[in-house]
Amino acid sequence: ALSPDPRYLYLSPQHREALNCLIYGIGEKKGLMVVTGGIGTGKTTLCRALLAGLDGATATALIFNPALSDLELLRTINQEFGIPLGRGKGTKKRYLDALNAFLMANFAAGKNAVLLIDEAQNLPHSVMEQIRMLSNLETVREKLIQIILLGQPELLKLLALPSLRQLNERITVRYDLKPLAREDVRHYIDHRIVTAGGT
Repeated sequence: ALSPDPRYLYLSPQHREALNCLIYGIGEKKGLMVVTGGIGTGKTTLCRALLAGLDGATATALIFNPALSDLELLRTINQEFGIPLGRGKGTKKRYLDALNAFLMANFAAGKNAVLLIDEAQNLPHSVMEQIRMLSNLETVREKLIQIILLGQPELLKLLALPSLRQLNERITVRYDLKPLAREDVRHYIDHRIVTAGGT
């Protein structure tokens, strides 16, 4: 199947390095991370493998559909983290306050929080600005939320725009997945056959 099953992830040297970079960034609470690569280079499967490997001390939120407004993004993040809003209208301030309270309680309990946004090259400018604001959520020493943007090469062009300079400068971990080398293609096929139960 074409669905991103982490069991089928073939960890080529570059995929292993990308995964290690993300694990490092999360563990060290680096804040904002970006993984780019062409269609089919394994970004989403890598993302699933990363989530599967995180322990119970890390709260996670995964967003697949980035075609959201800034308010919808906040609502979706809170839903993914399981943050109740209570009664009343869902305003941007209420969502942000609820998220910040959750992250502070999470931090006090010695836990981490990770937000992954797939297909991030499709994010509107207003949402990119909202992500920059989320990256401001921190204590004196460290970030309260680790944000990972996964996207096609167009994401790099988007981040390079002058209007997104502040966001681009906050990215602490970057990795660009390249197509597999010839020898890795052989190992990739073998890995998938064996994982599927073949010989």
